[in-house]
Amino acid sequence: MALHGKLLQHLVVLLLLIIGVQLVLSAPKPNNPSCNRTCGSVNIPYPFGIGKDCYSDPSFLIICNYSFQPPKPFLGVDNIEVLNISLDDGELRVSNLVFRRCQWWPEYDNQKSLRRMSALLSLSKFRISLKKNSIFAVGCNFFAYISVSHEQDYTFMSGCISFCGNSSGLVNGSCSGLGCCHSAIPENTTNYNLAVQSIYTNGSSRTSGQSCGLGFIGETQAYNFSTLDFTNLTNRETVPLVLDWAIENKKCKDAEKNMTSYLCKAANSCLEAKGLGYICKCPDGYEGNPYLPDEDKDSCKDIDECKHSPYPCNATAICTNTKGSYTCTCPNGYVGDGRNPHGTTGCSRKDQSKIIIIALGISISLLILLVGTSLVYWVMQRRKLIKLKENFFQQNGGLILQRQLLNHKESVEPAKIFSAKDLEKATNNYDKSRVLGQGGFGTVYKGVLSDDKVVAIKKSNVVDQSQIEQFINEVVVLTKINHKNVVKLLGCCLETEVPLLVYEFITNGTLFDHIHDKNLSSSLSWEKRLKVASETAGALAYIHFETSMSIIHRDVKTTNILLDDNHTAKVSDFGASRLVPLDHTRLTTVVQGTLGYLDPEYFHTSQLTEKSDVYSFGVVIAELLTGEKALSMDRPETERNLAMHFVIAMKEDRLLQIIDDRILTEGNIEEIKEVANIAKKCLKVRGEDRPSTQQVTKELEGLRLLEKHSLKRVDPNTQQITKPLPNAPTHSSGTDVDIGSSSMSTIVADDSMKNQILKPTDNDAR
Repeated sequence: MALHGKLLQHLVVLLLLIIGVQLVLSAPKPNNPSCNRTCGSVNIPYPFGIGKDCYSDPSFLIICNYSFQPPKPFLGVDNIEVLNISLDDGELRVSNLVFRRCQWWPEYDNQKSLRRMSALLSLSKFRISLKKNSIFAVGCNFFAYISVSHEQDYTFMSGCISFCGNSSGLVNGSCSGLGCCHSAIPENTTNYNLAVQSIYTNGSSRTSGQSCGLGFIGETQAYNFSTLDFTNLTNRETVPLVLDWAIENKKCKDAEKNMTSYLCKAANSCLEAKGLGYICKCPDGYEGNPYLPDEDKDSCKDIDECKHSPYPCNATAICTNTKGSYTCTCPNGYVGDGRNPHGTTGCSRKDQSKIIIIALGISISLLILLVGTSLVYWVMQRRKLIKLKENFFQQNGGLILQRQLLNHKESVEPAKIFSAKDLEKATNNYDKSRVLGQGGFGTVYKGVLSDDKVVAIKKSNVVDQSQIEQFINEVVVLTKINHKNVVKLLGCCLETEVPLLVYEFITNGTLFDHIHDKNLSSSLSWEKRLKVASETAGALAYIHFETSMSIIHRDVKTTNILLDDNHTAKVSDFGASRLVPLDHTRLTTVVQGTLGYLDPEYFHTSQLTEKSDVYSFGVVIAELLTGEKALSMDRPETERNLAMHFVIAMKEDRLLQIIDDRILTEGNIEEIKEVANIAKKCLKVRGEDRPSTQQVTKELEGLRLLEKHSLKRVDPNTQQITKPLPNAPTHSSGTDVDIGSSSMSTIVADDSMKNQILKPTDNDAR
């Protein structure tokens, strides 16, 4: 008997285990990868789901109807279309039908609307949101209302009346009673009976011409009244409606007792859902789906606030992400509230109070010592002068410059601050004889400092806000540049009425003068022109790719390229330049530049890229090759724009007809063609088709090396290439390099040149 009892106990335990396993296997799998989580454009997050084992219980079944294009999701009961599912708010946006009443036409069949309302009210885990929805009436003299059954079994009505005298008084977007009205839904109600009634009297409906009205319960913020709706009342079929939803009719503390059915997977994520039950929400500092287990990729995950924009801490403080939050720590030597991102009470130096106390002590001591009329007068005059300099400092953008320099601490070396007195003395009080040139943003003077160093001093024109921005921009840009082919900024002066910049002095004028001045152009040989082009390209490549932030010059032209006594190129005038943030490749700016050099793509789109400088440099090369100005009204109309004239001439194989005669008599024809092809590629209309300045620099440097070591020259009488004499002595073997469709013989002067390869250039580039 005892044996039978033990056997029976074992059988009961085994049966319970089998039942438990079946329950586990049959439980919904929220992270089942086979579940489809989208229907058309609507996301279907768990506990909702499409298909078996993809939802928490049948109330959250979503049916995706693929007969629509795109497909549409519907609740599994009564074909209610779903517009959006919100996990954070526990809300479901659905499509609700409108109730229509026509006074003088046969009454519309509103049974479908009534069935939809009845179905919505019968959903046990869903409830029409009283906060987000309203009762609406749309039409002329119509009353939309709901009869409400209260908990004490008596009924009352709530609704609104839309009046209108004539359609001319209707206002789009207004739903305050004229043609459209809305009213709140009463609280503590269990049933709704929506009705629409006409309140026409004495045949006014016939004279108004309006006989139909709409009544519906819908999302308050979603419906925007339009006079077109009023005119075409019969075309309005549905409106959005917000439903509150919950998991089950239990409070959080009761639901947590049954961990098998409890759906909130994250700690402290359960919220009461106002009588419906409970919903789950990710804790503060986390985001994701709180109904999924931690191992699921879409479950609640920690938010890294430190990577969010705007930065949550004070600019001086160090942000550290923590689980669900973050900390803001002041660096060593600072104290204060590091979490204050925009206030004035952030991190400050520890010894600031001591400095203030010391300064106050010194000031008090000075006030005691400075007794007497003469001393007081001197103090007043000095204060007046300091105040004037401070006003000029602010007027000239000193505060902006300080902020810019703080934001760009990686400058090569700090610029020197010159006094107004030093620069007045250096320029002989800005004598006209010291003027070197004038531009759009100011006048450049030649100056001699107290140490006999010759400098160029740029004095801005009459100050206005745009001039200040250009001046500050040029200071910031130039302090970031340290290159032998860029004019070096030595310092600035801000305590005068107009701001001043001090540069190194370049002795030999501009490239424009050397090209277009007959007395100077004779000294600008083909070798020097190639050298200037190569050095200018190298300087542009440096500011585009080798500075900590890419710089676009935006005004590359021959007047902004200076030459020293050795004909070394120096790129100048960065007043129009722009810094490009690290995460950008282009900037949208007001179009600025010089006609003839201006990138046509930038002109039409306002999208500034480093390829805009490439186009301007292409015009500079064309200017070097042809000796013509970039824009000249003295030439025929088809040739006024040098860039267009140059590209057309190359396309029509007329290059040698437009090349400067001086170059043809001394330059290598093949090299000239190669440089012309580089210019042609730079002058492509589309920026993406142009080469980078790095590529241009590489090609020009290759041609310079080839020029130095090649023995080929041009016969000035025949313009044909003469090859080296057969018996000419050489130190190494000759090498034939194919360029485009031509062949060139070169003599390699040393072993280091043997590894140099000149890549073919597409002479017919499109």
